[in-house]
Amino acid sequence: MDSHGRSSTDSSLMHRKPRIAFIVARLMRVPFLIMIAIALAACNPDAQESRRLRVACDAGDAEACNQFALRLLVGEYALQDEARAAELFRETCNSGISSGCLELGRMYHDGTSVDADTARASALYQQACDGGEMEGCSRLGVLFRAGEGVPADLARAAVLLQRACDGGDLLGCSHMGSLYATGQGVTQDLVRAVTLLDRACDADIAVGCLELARLHATGSGVAQDDARAAVLFEKACDGADSAGCFHLGELYASGQGVANDFSRAASLYRRACNDRHAEACYELGMLHQNGAGVPRQPSRAAAFFSRSCELGYQPACAAESSST
Repeated sequence: MDSHGRSSTDSSLMHRKPRIAFIVARLMRVPFLIMIAIALAACNPDAQESRRLRVACDAGDAEACNQFALRLLVGEYALQDEARAAELFRETCNSGISSGCLELGRMYHDGTSVDADTARASALYQQACDGGEMEGCSRLGVLFRAGEGVPADLARAAVLLQRACDGGDLLGCSHMGSLYATGQGVTQDLVRAVTLLDRACDADIAVGCLELARLHATGSGVAQDDARAAVLFEKACDGADSAGCFHLGELYASGQGVANDFSRAASLYRRACNDRHAEACYELGMLHQNGAGVPRQPSRAAAFFSRSCELGYQPACAAESSST
């Protein structure tokens, strides 16, 4: 008891009350702050535009549906809903909006919220291309070049890719540059190839950087320059091109154009292998088998050989057999 007849417990509670009241007051402010944040978000012009597009789409405006679908696809000021985006793109494509056909084609090509169907994608790319979407022409040209979803036809690929490039689509220019470099579907023209690939790479088109790097690595149409090739392979790799990562790994493993660095090579091979690059998986297995840049682990090596073999790289199948 203190001099006023209060117990020590009572005294402690009295000292704690202001602190408890402060905490309660702070907690009560949280819902209020959330409400303010929601209100401010609702006032955001982009959020208002999303609502306008949704309302217009519900009222039957096909162009608004197409724009709203683009936002749904990536979750831009709208709750991401890829399945709904696919439905809207299907409707807008049927309404004659070419960009809707292009986006739906990409979804079928990648298997985004729909079953992957390259044949269906090619038909949609054709519709997009016919409607003036140059990226549709590029993507269809790439399919004809690879024989995916359509019969392989290099001449047809060249026509489509040239049309896309002339229309300002740099993906088309990069693939057209590759055709000129190899003489596939067109007469080989290394000078023209370098011009197109350089233009595409300057615009950060990864495949353009990849193909230009190969020309510098081999000295085709340009002076042979491993250091320049390394810079370009790295740019392609940074652009998510697994082949760029693989070839840059090769340069680090051999010390061509860059300082020899097996650890860096292993990192690049791993990145490419994770993106299903078969030969990269094999080379990563070899590094683990030899203990170069990574710990020597025969079991890890065997696992990478197995993955490479599954991806279709035959030397890895033989390596897997000999390592087990």
